[in-house]
Amino acid sequence: MNTNDISESPLMNSRYTFAATCGAGTETLVAGEIETFGGDKFEEGRGVVSWEGNLESGYRACLWSRFASRILLQVKTCTVTDEESLYQAALEVNWSEHMDVSTTFAIDATVTADAVINHSRFAGLKVKDAIVDQFRDQYGERPSVDIERAGVRINLLVKGDMAIFAIDLSGDALHKRGYRVEKSLAPLKENLAAAIVQLSGWNANCDQSTPLVDPMCGSGTLLIEAALMYGDIAPGLSRNYFGFTGWKQHQKSLWDTLVNEALAREDAGNEKEWPVIIGYDADAQAVRAARNNVMKAGLDDRIRIEKAELAYLQPKEGVGTLLSNLPFGERLSETEQVAQLYRALGRIAKSHFAGWKLAVFISNPELTDSFTVQWEDKHRLYNGSLQCRVLQCVVKKDEEQDFTWQVTDTPVEGDGVDFKNRFRKNLKKSLKAARKNEVSCFRVYDRDLPDYNVSIDIYEKWVHVQEYAPPQTVEPKIASARFQTVLRSVREIFGIRADRVFIKTREIQRGKKQYQKKSTRRKMHEVREGKCFFLANFTDYLDTGVFLDHRPVREMIHQKAYGKRFLNLFGYTGTATVQAATGGAATTTTVDLSKTYTDWAKMNLALNGFATGKKNRVVSADCMQWLQEDTGIYDLIFVDPPTFSNTKKERRVFDIQRDHHKLLELAMARLSEDGLLIFSTNFRRFKLDPQLSEKYQTTDITRSTISFDFERNQKIHLCWEMRKKS
Repeated sequence: MNTNDISESPLMNSRYTFAATCGAGTETLVAGEIETFGGDKFEEGRGVVSWEGNLESGYRACLWSRFASRILLQVKTCTVTDEESLYQAALEVNWSEHMDVSTTFAIDATVTADAVINHSRFAGLKVKDAIVDQFRDQYGERPSVDIERAGVRINLLVKGDMAIFAIDLSGDALHKRGYRVEKSLAPLKENLAAAIVQLSGWNANCDQSTPLVDPMCGSGTLLIEAALMYGDIAPGLSRNYFGFTGWKQHQKSLWDTLVNEALAREDAGNEKEWPVIIGYDADAQAVRAARNNVMKAGLDDRIRIEKAELAYLQPKEGVGTLLSNLPFGERLSETEQVAQLYRALGRIAKSHFAGWKLAVFISNPELTDSFTVQWEDKHRLYNGSLQCRVLQCVVKKDEEQDFTWQVTDTPVEGDGVDFKNRFRKNLKKSLKAARKNEVSCFRVYDRDLPDYNVSIDIYEKWVHVQEYAPPQTVEPKIASARFQTVLRSVREIFGIRADRVFIKTREIQRGKKQYQKKSTRRKMHEVREGKCFFLANFTDYLDTGVFLDHRPVREMIHQKAYGKRFLNLFGYTGTATVQAATGGAATTTTVDLSKTYTDWAKMNLALNGFATGKKNRVVSADCMQWLQEDTGIYDLIFVDPPTFSNTKKERRVFDIQRDHHKLLELAMARLSEDGLLIFSTNFRRFKLDPQLSEKYQTTDITRSTISFDFERNQKIHLCWEMRKKS
């Protein structure tokens, strides 16, 4: 009989039992597609779907399954008690029906936790021995083992006392489509990516006016799988190896017929109108990898890949789907950054993509609420052993109203009348100026009255009250009573609950106490500044993470940063870096010795949709030492050092008055010829070294950097612009 003649082959009408292995959570998807291949009598287990059907259903599964990992044709199921009974069971299979003595083979063995045999490798060896012994006894020769590219791959599963022998028709995992040339940092398996696309709601039935956008596309796998679906392109067409090609019962003419049918369907798919399919990534290496993979898949005329930050994401046309496999963090600091990135995506979606579908694949279900959107569907999938989620919803426009403060008009009476009058007067003036300048974080009261030695700041809808240590001439009881008067007045005049008011006591900080934690609550609040968002901490540290007096300086950096290489020395929490990045800086580099602050800076960048990497570097290092070792050139440099600091390990001490000359010389050496350096200090008695003014073009810009809320405290900081003399 000619085994390649379909019409004469009895195998065409034979029924087999097949099993498709798959990722946990995708079983229903696999069963659904196999039903379209002609299978029936389905059974679903964890990570496996079995069915009955003719050989064509198995071949179609190899060619068309988007979600399965392997397609197995079962040849024997039996009960075993130990290794010897497994050997005997394998001998009972007539292996010459499936392979010749010249056919190479390999064994893939799996034993479950409750199996009567403990070791999968040993189980595989017993089956290999049985096959070799059977052929040697029948033909006097033995077939060879080829682990890499076997002619026939045999699958063994031992579950409890049951052993299942099968021929692996796929030969190699079906997720290996053949189009992946380059991988990104953590690429998705192609079949998992296809499942994510299917669960997102974007599929082959979408209208051509329904764009698909992946804002963090990595190596482009999601977009490629989506395009294969829309174009009705069989994922197995680009593979050059299947396990059935070396199988003795392979029906080549049947396979050729199915391949020709798939090619015709692909041609038809190319004829229809296609939607916009576009991916973005901030990493140049990922963009290159995605473009190469798209080209290898033959879809470079269907999928567009561009280098762009999430921060700049805008809809191009139509109403479609935002879909992405989002990064995840393994360490705590990385997880916190990822949470802020998710928050940024949710905010951008609500601001610009109302009516779009939003679907994301996340590896940490605990971060589901970070997006601040109402998810409509949640699907559990596994990436290997890692439990993940596909989250999906239709984006609703952010209807949250901007918070506005209302000042009560209750009569001023009782203790602290002077303070209440001054505070209310300041407040009305500040609120008016804040609305005019679109400012949401500003100072209201700054030790205006000697008896009330506090500063009061507004951060969005929160109030931050700082008590300064009273002079020794004031009794502690009196100072405490006055402070309680302040707190009562703040709550009464604003009409707010106590949980919206945060309190700190400031003392003169020296040495190691300067940056010590005050608490461990780790609660961050999101506040706005212009187009930027910052994370403020009102409890754990002496400062909140946002220096309010530097707001005009940061605005200046935002305006000057476009296309510039920006360097932020003593970068603190990276607020100036965020303003530079949002302003269109070509690159940003943030340097600070404190890992606490560099992690905070990374979170601030992520909160605004900027990835930390080559474009936005964040470095934990001593700035003076780093400047001596760095070879980069920067067009815009911001230097805002502490007045005094010391390091535990190197026992180095930095004093702004003593060391600023060397610091600025090192920084100016890194400045481009037409670049600008902005230097600022909060040390009130600071004197700029005259030699610097002689060597460089130096301009005192302090007055222009004092905003309306610090007009009563003109010495809050000093600020200079420095340029190289031409």
